[in-house]
Amino acid sequence: MNCLVTGAAGFIGFHLVKRLLEDGNAVVGIDNLNHYYDVNLKLGRLSELGITYSDDTTGAMCSIKYPHFTFRKIDLQERDSLNELFAREKFEIVVNLAAQAGVRYSIDHPYEYLNSNITGFLNVLECCRHYPVKHLVYASSSSVYGGNTKVPFSEDDMVDNPMSLYAATKKSNELMAHVYSHLFDIPTTGLRFFTVYGPWGRPDMAYFSFAEKMTRGENIRLYNEGKHQRDFTYVDDVVEGICKVMKRVPDHPIVYNIGNSHPEELLDFVSILQEELINAKLLPEDYDFAAHCELLPMQPGDVSMTYADTSKLEADVGYKPSTSLRDGLRYFVEWYAAEMSHHRLISSNI
Repeated sequence: MNCLVTGAAGFIGFHLVKRLLEDGNAVVGIDNLNHYYDVNLKLGRLSELGITYSDDTTGAMCSIKYPHFTFRKIDLQERDSLNELFAREKFEIVVNLAAQAGVRYSIDHPYEYLNSNITGFLNVLECCRHYPVKHLVYASSSSVYGGNTKVPFSEDDMVDNPMSLYAATKKSNELMAHVYSHLFDIPTTGLRFFTVYGPWGRPDMAYFSFAEKMTRGENIRLYNEGKHQRDFTYVDDVVEGICKVMKRVPDHPIVYNIGNSHPEELLDFVSILQEELINAKLLPEDYDFAAHCELLPMQPGDVSMTYADTSKLEADVGYKPSTSLRDGLRYFVEWYAAEMSHHRLISSNI
């Protein structure tokens, strides 16, 4: 397949590009390399894909590791650049993972979300309209379920009560994709990701920032007194789900949950992370977790639980994520330890 992956230097985008290339596909990756978190982590991901990024380079950068991968620095708001790219490459599949992420960040930076998640996604849809593709797969989020108290969360549930602007933009993406599917016959599939974690992750996410703070001897903050429950989903499981969905071209706009279907309480999650950090000798055997933990009230925009019903995904593509939290956190800590040993990790300023 000739594929476009937007957000290719991002967490999920990087893992997806790597998998697609290893499966023999041709991939063009784009990313705006913004500074939501330290860009050196994004450049490190590109380096793993054989791209040596330079600000002086305009146009495509070719991988020295994967002959069928090229990267271009393009922002989704750059309509002319996107149109030129679509016209030249004639993509079969587009996977839109580029977005301004983060629930809490959206409270104080609303225009970042409007520009990237609404205007940017509209530009992708317009390109798919004028340069027809076989399938557009795009990232939505479990955050669209808002304060839903019915569990597990099903794709058939009402999602009209978002708790953050980020969630509202993701729900808007689903509506926009539905309209373009209806008007212009573009096959679209939206994926509601549930708390994705793993190696090369985002430093603003809980597991990454907790690991950083614990290994530096700093206190960690657990909101809702650590009683949050999250459906943590390992990144390789997410990528496997995306790959299977890419091959299933729908005859109507569709949305799937991709989650582990097993919510874990945040206190249990941090306990397992602590144990794996001790096993990796990044924390001392006698590490005093209680002395480094602050239990705080719920934050604005947060929800108490996420829990995916993945029966629809399983029925349609025969797949259900299955990596245990213990295994997933062990893989993350192994990567984290290796990066620390090379002094390559960058702390989050979020």
